Amino acid sequence: MPAVDAVIYQHLPPARRTLRIAVITETYPPEINGVAMTIGRMVSGLQGRAHQVQLIRPRQSRRDAPATAANFEEVLQRGVAIPNYDSLRMGLPAKQALLRLWTRQRPDIVHVVTEGPLGWSALGAAAKLRIPCSSDFHTNFHSYSAHYGVGWLKKPITAYLRRFHNKTQATLVPTASLLEMLGEHGFLNLRVVARGVDTRLFHPAKRSAELRVQWGAHAQQPVAMYVGRLAPEKNLPLLLDALSAIRTARPDARLVAVGDGPERAALQAAYPYVIFAGMRVGEDLAAHYASGDIFLFPSVTETFGNVTLEAMASGIAVVAYDYAAAHEHIEHGRSGLLASFGNTREFIDLAAGLATDARRVAALSRCARETAERIDWAHVNHAFESALFNILAVHEANGANDAQRLA
Repeated sequence: MPAVDAVIYQHLPPARRTLRIAVITETYPPEINGVAMTIGRMVSGLQGRAHQVQLIRPRQSRRDAPATAANFEEVLQRGVAIPNYDSLRMGLPAKQALLRLWTRQRPDIVHVVTEGPLGWSALGAAAKLRIPCSSDFHTNFHSYSAHYGVGWLKKPITAYLRRFHNKTQATLVPTASLLEMLGEHGFLNLRVVARGVDTRLFHPAKRSAELRVQWGAHAQQPVAMYVGRLAPEKNLPLLLDALSAIRTARPDARLVAVGDGPERAALQAAYPYVIFAGMRVGEDLAAHYASGDIFLFPSVTETFGNVTLEAMASGIAVVAYDYAAAHEHIEHGRSGLLASFGNTREFIDLAAGLATDARRVAALSRCARETAERIDWAHVNHAFESALFNILAVHEANGANDAQRLA
């Protein structure tokens, strides 16, 4: 794999300054998904450090209006609905609009979050105006292709993503393992900027006896939780196989599925004993997490998996595959249980074993919370800011060198 360019992280500029940062994204709060949550946190972190953020995103509905706040400006562009993602819209090409916008008021750096036509337009406009540009790698679209019956698209999608991200000065990824994987596929200039969790919102104290009564679960009755999109790429058949094994060991066990998606109606019809709680946010979501006992996360397509950290912070025992956020933050047997990647039998056995071992569930839950308390968004936001500063410093140094050569 390509070596990581150490120059980027040698130092911050000695005189700290505020930046004007243009952020281009297809999704942003109040939309509910991991990408929106993450970029919302990072934008808040930049605002908290007095940077000026210009957020450029597709208009999500006719009533959608740009927001303005201290150090924050929204610019809305045209968009179209994304198939199978009814709540999201993909931005349309807008290079000329961005050229006009950034010619009037030039950003110090452009940060592209998503890889659609709007993001591609931002790359082109930034290159034409010689503005440094960074990107995020959030979603394994190339891996999703197999789950939607178009596995033959994996190679061309990977090629597109590689071409897209290699046009930027740096691509930020959440884990070292993802950096290594993308490096093996020819992605260049990769940097690790991790993810954090809100340990005040997601907390064991949010556990609700009333909510458990609604689920038909008494205090000693095991409740398994799933939080995420109800869609093919989330490997839901394994979730239900694990539930079957859990119910064999504990027939009174419950599964609560929080989230929505194209599979929900069919799953509700086929599994009437599963509680489908729909979309939950804020304190309501925190109460759902904390009121469970075991968190099952069978997905094999995550770039990170924010829900893993949210479950850990909520103080419930996690069963997940050994990759992404789980690999980074769970110590197997101490703060959660990890199955070898893709080993369905191991995943099912680990889940079923917890259903009859309340002491182990309690021990894993305590250590999960202790681990989550060390994963703070303030640290992550500082790393994001540092990455942007250093990308800009290298860009300016290269510009000075070019000017010197031409003199």
